[in-house]
Amino acid sequence: MFTAPLLAAFLLTAAPDAAPAPPVNVLWITCEDLSPRLDSYGDPLARTPHLDRLAAEGTRYTHAFGVYGVCSPNRFTLITGTYPTAAGAGPMRTVKRTSALADVTDPVLRAIPTWEATPPAPVRCFPELLRAAGYYCTNNSKQDYQFTPPVTVWDESGKKAHWRNRPGHGTAEAAPFFAVFNLMTTHESKLHERTSPAITDRAAVTVPPFLPDTLAMREDFARQYDNLAVLDEEVGALLAELDADGLRENTVVMFFSDHGDGLPRHKRWVYDSGLQVPLIVRFPAGHPDRGEPGTTNDRLVSFVDFAPTVLSLAGIEPPAWLPGPAFLGEYAGEPREYVFAARDRMDPAPETIRAARGPRFKYVRNLRPDLPYWGFVPYRDRAAGAAEITDLIARNALGPDQWQLSGASKPQEELYDTQADPHEIRNLAADPAYADVLTDLRTATERWMEQTNDSRTLDGAELIATLWPNGQQPRTAKPLILEADGLVTIRCETAGASIGYKLPGDQTWRVYAEPFTPEPGATVRAIAHRIGWKPSQVVRLEN
Repeated sequence: MFTAPLLAAFLLTAAPDAAPAPPVNVLWITCEDLSPRLDSYGDPLARTPHLDRLAAEGTRYTHAFGVYGVCSPNRFTLITGTYPTAAGAGPMRTVKRTSALADVTDPVLRAIPTWEATPPAPVRCFPELLRAAGYYCTNNSKQDYQFTPPVTVWDESGKKAHWRNRPGHGTAEAAPFFAVFNLMTTHESKLHERTSPAITDRAAVTVPPFLPDTLAMREDFARQYDNLAVLDEEVGALLAELDADGLRENTVVMFFSDHGDGLPRHKRWVYDSGLQVPLIVRFPAGHPDRGEPGTTNDRLVSFVDFAPTVLSLAGIEPPAWLPGPAFLGEYAGEPREYVFAARDRMDPAPETIRAARGPRFKYVRNLRPDLPYWGFVPYRDRAAGAAEITDLIARNALGPDQWQLSGASKPQEELYDTQADPHEIRNLAADPAYADVLTDLRTATERWMEQTNDSRTLDGAELIATLWPNGQQPRTAKPLILEADGLVTIRCETAGASIGYKLPGDQTWRVYAEPFTPEPGATVRAIAHRIGWKPSQVVRLEN
């Protein structure tokens, strides 16, 4: 159990004997629904000068992948560093229903329950560990983690959250920061109607062979490029703020997307079109991980690796409950052999798919082969191209390369050579020439499912029953505040609970990591919250 005292011990033992180097800041610039559709990734139709300059100044990762092809399960992984399949976080979504619920008329589908994802007790939101180590952590502004975040996660989270709000900003005494800026400009919803200037030549768009090449599809692709041009300007503005504050040379910048394009057979799918993201990392001059500017890195990177990587960059040893290896920093681990991914219910369409990818080959296990790939997802069909596909399926008017869209069922296994077949449309699972590759990837997938206690085909009430006793959301136990000789200790009986406390004048909850001595007469307030459970009541200690 990773309790607050253990966290304190962990932080103390992580400190080096010698005087440490000044802590590095980490800036995440994240965006929505974007595949590696940048000029620096080889797409000349993209107008991305700011992102291309960032790539020229840093390292461009060519094999970075989400664990789902949709945002909420990926955001669960990004904030906890663990797989959604181990916590009931796989269905899209869990804490609320689709905004297109009015289009769902089937009473069974309308009655799908909601719940909060509940990981095993040791799991924390990783910014909490940074805050306990002295970092100022901000999120601007999307959360969507599949659970209500504890108050200990962020110093501030909202549309005004910024590293500039940290105490002492602009002085040598300012705390190091971890800041997240999530830019919505390329989100799937921006394809529903034109929101950016139409600067992309629709005739110049290349529609991949797994999609029908129609005017509606070209328009959606072109809007993606139009929105991307606006996104690039937004990224440039953030980087300019960093430079204006004199923070360029002590800040690691990471740019990435939450999953692939918000286009058909991209978003929600386990193929590279849905999972692969751009990842650009720029290091300060003199940083030990900084190589030659403008280089590429072909290492397999998964979203489960991001949390340990930020901790490693901050000089904090990642705790044992994080399954992924850090790929940068003091505690960087060995490169992984495979990345893993999944697909579960997409509101309201049921589904269960698991996948594994090595440097070249992709394996897909369809646990519901009786279902079509293209289920009923009304939010998706708000885009003209997706709605057109639904119509083409009904009229049996799709081509042979679009079999994954038109099929009424699925093969149990799929295998693709992503080098020879980057669009993943030629299934090699039945080819005896690839039997050994199939066996290796099948075994790796099964081992991963077992290790992560994968809930597999459970959904709704069945899944809730595995997360919460008697299928009812528990409440975190009230913390116990103890005072002896002026030293205050706070404990909570609930395993895995984060503990926050406030002293007089505090606007933000502090992270409790070790006993402390408040000012004489100060009132101490405390709250506890295990992820997925209801938070405790606030308790007070009057001195």
